[in-house]
Amino acid sequence: MSRAPEQVQDPLRWCAALALAFWLACLPHLTAVPHAYFDEVHYLPAARELLALDEFTNREHPLLGKELIALGIALFGDNPVGWRLLPTLLGTLALFGAMRALWFASESRFATLAYGVLLATGFILFVQSRIAMLDIFMAAFVMIALWLFAAACTARTTARARRNLALAGIAIGCALASKWNTIPVAPVFGLAFLGIRWRAVGAARLLTDHQAPPVRGVSLVEAALWLGLVPVMVYAITFWPAYVLPKSPFAGLGPIASQEYMLGLQMSVKAFHPYQTHWSDWVLNTRGIWYAFNTYDGAQRGIMLIGNPLTMWLGLVALTWCAYAAVFLRRPDAAAVVILYAASILFWIVAAKPVQFYYHYFLPSCFQLAALALAIDRLRELRQRWAFWLVLAGSIALFAYFYPILSACALEDKQAFMKWAWLKSWI
Repeated sequence: MSRAPEQVQDPLRWCAALALAFWLACLPHLTAVPHAYFDEVHYLPAARELLALDEFTNREHPLLGKELIALGIALFGDNPVGWRLLPTLLGTLALFGAMRALWFASESRFATLAYGVLLATGFILFVQSRIAMLDIFMAAFVMIALWLFAAACTARTTARARRNLALAGIAIGCALASKWNTIPVAPVFGLAFLGIRWRAVGAARLLTDHQAPPVRGVSLVEAALWLGLVPVMVYAITFWPAYVLPKSPFAGLGPIASQEYMLGLQMSVKAFHPYQTHWSDWVLNTRGIWYAFNTYDGAQRGIMLIGNPLTMWLGLVALTWCAYAAVFLRRPDAAAVVILYAASILFWIVAAKPVQFYYHYFLPSCFQLAALALAIDRLRELRQRWAFWLVLAGSIALFAYFYPILSACALEDKQAFMKWAWLKSWI
């Protein structure tokens, strides 16, 4: 008698363990810089004003990220713990959500857990999880949305699929309401649903068929509700304080005019910044940002935002392989990674925003590392296990080596940073 095919076991507990380990790694020296540093100087005052229902500053960004920073201050106090503890939790959730998304997309335990290791040790997620900026909230909600959308596509019941789609729509809205960097990724969910459904049933049955992929039991019209209308509604709800604060410039503006006002403020920032960069610098990992470098808590400390040199450069090769796998091997997981990376990086290639920074590469880097996880998992399947484990070991080793300037550890002296300045452009 033939045996039933072996069921791949869900690595849920391992995903949770990796996320917990990441969170614990984020905590040391979290308060070593006792005052606001880098862009915290913009977002902390804005969060305080939201708590006080007073002046409305930092008007160029949506509100949810600042509302969550305000929540952290309300819960834990107006101090470094209150500013940064909630971002560490959202960063941990981003890591967990990213792993769950890749699991439902690939059903590969090794690729899923490899992705967790690569993302946790890829530098960018770690640094952004320890600072009160908007990007970590945006990334967390994007990863949650990807997780829930992928789970909806593989759900065994219509009720579960519908619930996951609805929650994915809420997460997309929260991501948009955290930072506009989500704009190029947000439409991918609905367009993916449309494309897969169209391919499955054709144009004639596109609006009437409910049982075709990607989510059986959900019509295209219903999907448009969850993935289109719900995100817009969630985004609008988060703007409520902007219309009621006594000194808010949004009072009296309609929903369209208020967004035009914000866009105008975004485009008005043209002053040169020493850390401004170009998208090609991000892709090649040739220019990062020193978020902090000074004497704090009685010792010289620094925090540098840069990508893990090994995995950022290997990730470019992996993206090329994923593009090949998507076209010639018909792998939907590889196709999804390439599309998400392309959408998130092309946005910055064509964007007219005058001043751009390396942290704008946050989302593309997450998809780049997902590509690397899929690529080395393929090498493992081809009996090149040494390459799989070597990449993971190398990523962990470099993370450990760079940890002192990622986490604000005490350094020997003011010149100690040269130990990690492998490229002159990193200084």
